[in-house]
Amino acid sequence: MTTESFTRGRPLELSDIGSLPAMDVAARADRLRPSFSAAGIDALVVTNPVNIRYLTSFTGSAGVVLVTSEELVLVTDGRYRDQAADQVRAAGVDARVEISSTAQREIITAVLADQARVGLEADHVSWSMQLRYTNEWFPDHTVVPTIALVETLRRSKDAGELARIELAARIADESLDLMRPRLLEEPTEQEFGRELDMTMRSLGATRPSFETIVASGPNGARPHARPSDRVIRVGDLVVLDFGAVVDGYCSDMTRTLAVGEVSATARRMLEVVTTAQAAGVAAIRPGIAARDVDAVCRAVIADAGWADAFSHGTGHGVGLDIHEAPGVGSTSDATLVVGDVVTVEPGVYLPEHGGVRVEDTVVVTTEGCRPLTHSTKDPTPTARPRPA
Repeated sequence: MTTESFTRGRPLELSDIGSLPAMDVAARADRLRPSFSAAGIDALVVTNPVNIRYLTSFTGSAGVVLVTSEELVLVTDGRYRDQAADQVRAAGVDARVEISSTAQREIITAVLADQARVGLEADHVSWSMQLRYTNEWFPDHTVVPTIALVETLRRSKDAGELARIELAARIADESLDLMRPRLLEEPTEQEFGRELDMTMRSLGATRPSFETIVASGPNGARPHARPSDRVIRVGDLVVLDFGAVVDGYCSDMTRTLAVGEVSATARRMLEVVTTAQAAGVAAIRPGIAARDVDAVCRAVIADAGWADAFSHGTGHGVGLDIHEAPGVGSTSDATLVVGDVVTVEPGVYLPEHGGVRVEDTVVVTTEGCRPLTHSTKDPTPTARPRPA
C-alpha cells in the first residue's frame, strides 16, 4: 500500500490504521551519529520524550536514551519493563534496554564512562539538571550543550511517517466534512469544539493534535483563542484550527467558515487570505528559503492593506510535535528540503470584523510540494466533501 492511497481515491477506512507502512526507526541512530563530530561530542544523552520515541519507539513517560558511537541504550524504570522491550523489539531497533527504579544514575554513568565529551540536549535540560550532570554525574567529563541534533533528523519524513501524517490529516478532513452543518444550529464554540474532537476520535484519532480552536465573531481576531461559551450565530466568521494524531504523528489544518451572510469586509478577508495561502503553497519547493514563503504570503496581504493584521509567522513543521522544525516565518534561517512537512497558514485579524486563517499541511517534494490536507476552502458550512 502506498501513502498516496491514504489521501486520494477512496473513502477513509478505519482499517487503514492497522495497515500503515513501517517506519525505518532502526536506521535513525546511525543517521544521528555523523553529527557528533561537528557538535564536538562523543556521546549524546537524549532526554526529550519525543526524541526518545523517535530513536527507539518507546512511548513511556520516563526514560533516557544514550547514544554512543557503538551502542544505543534505553534506560527506564520498572513500570515500563515489558513495554520498553516490546516497543524497541517491534521497531527492529538494535538497543539495549536497562530497567531500574533506583540505580539509573549508576547505569548511565557506567555506559558513558569512556566517553570524554558528553552532549546534552540544551533545549530540553533544565539549569538545575545541567548543573547536576556537570558537577555530580560527569565531573571528569566535558559536558557539551547541543542544539537540535535529533530534531534536525526529524525534519525529513520517511514513507511510514508520511502515511501517519496523511491519515491524521484525512481524519481531520472527514471530521470537518461531517461537522460543517452543525454550525447552522447555533452551538457554542465549546460545544462545537468538543463534538469535532469526538468525531476525530470516532474516526480513529488517538487524540487531537492540540487544543482545538473554535473562534467565532470577534473572538476570531485572536489567533489562538480558546473555545468559549459564545453562541455561533448567523453573520459570524468562524476560525477552526485543529488536527488529529495517528500513532504519534500530528496533522494541522485551519478553515474559516462564514455562517450565513457576512459583511463585505469579511468576504474580502476570506478572498485575500485564501489567495495569500494559495500563493504560499505554490511557492514551496526544495531549496527555497522558508522566509521567502512567508514573504510571498505577506506580500498578498500587504497589497490588500492589511500588513499589520497578519500578526504571526506563515507556518511551521509538523510531525511527532505539532510545532517542530523548520519554522516558516520572516526570521527563519531554514531552507526547505525534500521530506519537510510544513504548514502554510496566513491570516488577517480585525477586531471589528473577526479573523480569517486558512491552513494546509504540505510535504516538500522534488517537484514542489504535495498537500496532505484536502478539505474544501469553500467557507459555506454546508459545503460537501472535496472530490476524490
